[in-house]
Amino acid sequence: METRQQERGQGHIRTGLLDPEPVTEVDEEMVSDVDLNNTMTDEEREEILSELTKLEEEISTLRQVLASKEKHHSELKAKLGITPLSEFKQNFNKSWYDMQTSTAYKKTSETLSTAGQKTSAAFTTLGTAISRKFGDMSYSIRHSMSMPAMRNSPSFKSFEEKVECTVSNIKLN
Repeated sequence: METRQQERGQGHIRTGLLDPEPVTEVDEEMVSDVDLNNTMTDEEREEILSELTKLEEEISTLRQVLASKEKHHSELKAKLGITPLSEFKQNFNKSWYDMQTSTAYKKTSETLSTAGQKTSAAFTTLGTAISRKFGDMSYSIRHSMSMPAMRNSPSFKSFEEKVECTVSNIKLN
């Protein structure tokens, strides 16, 4: 039985039953050009076909050897208790470590840490200012100061300025 056949018809060339490549369409003009320019002797053609058959057999053998080695590989992993899930976990942990040690991650982490510290400091300052001003205002209210008079007091104006300054700083950072 011949392992390599060529069939021409309706613009298709089939190269053989063992060939894993899909059937491809070929321009009919190109096929006729090839046929016209083909000056190969029957001996050369047979030699090439023979070499092609040998290559196909070698490829088939290599595929079988590779499949056998892959099977042996997975059997050895199973004996060692290496499961696909454990491999996934190991790969994930390695990727996570690589990401954390990358320069970009370190810079981003440092930037976010600094921003968090500045925001925390700003809120602490704001809280301290509010506490002081509420203390001042409660003292003023206890001494019967009216609300309009309190708003015009130096303490309230200072408090407003500090709140506005803190809010501006937070927006900038």
